[in-house]
Amino acid sequence: MNIVVNGGTRGIGKEMVLLLSNDSNNKIFVTGRNYNVLRQLSKEAVHSNIITFKYDISIFETLEKQFIKTISGYFQSIDILINNAGVTINKDFVDFTPEEARKIIETNFMGPAAMIRALKPMFVKGSHIVNICSMGGYQGSSKYRGLSYYSASKAALSCLSECLAEEFREDGIIVNSLAPGSVQTEMFEEAFPGYKAPVTAREMAEFIVWFAINGRKFFNGKVIPVALNDPK
Repeated sequence: MNIVVNGGTRGIGKEMVLLLSNDSNNKIFVTGRNYNVLRQLSKEAVHSNIITFKYDISIFETLEKQFIKTISGYFQSIDILINNAGVTINKDFVDFTPEEARKIIETNFMGPAAMIRALKPMFVKGSHIVNICSMGGYQGSSKYRGLSYYSASKAALSCLSECLAEEFREDGIIVNSLAPGSVQTEMFEEAFPGYKAPVTAREMAEFIVWFAINGRKFFNGKVIPVALNDPK
């Protein structure tokens, strides 16, 4: 399968890329901001099936033409897109600068949305778009001080998933959103210092990979919470 993972240089994203690369039938196109990690990922691929592209998703439009030209050199079509890139800044809503707020919204929502739009011509019947959101953006879930912009941006991505599932229905393109809860990643540790999550990045990556491959048979336009509990 031809798979694109947006945000694959650390945490859950990195674990997903390594898991997907174990199948020699997969080709994985990975994006991220850390060139050294991307380079190392390519080296670790047993089947030499990891292709990397360095960029910042928050400014996707500035590199869109180069991105499409590059990915078109490897893929004629895309089976799976996993939008995993994300960023958080933990501070009170009134203390956010406009630049910080825009960074979160552009990374967590505008960038992934722009990528879906740009890649739309490469999706075919049966393609699966999986947007990785958060329990923080899941309607009715517990909310936490300092994560207002992060949670709102993830809620927007979840809603977009529902909207695009309907828009793409006639094309046979499946769109779903997963909302992980507490997962022991670098970003989680930054948001909740000292809290021990019940799920590791590897464990969550295993579930997301399974869902990306198999979930399109059972779900479309769904926002699915993947959590044992909310952080406390």
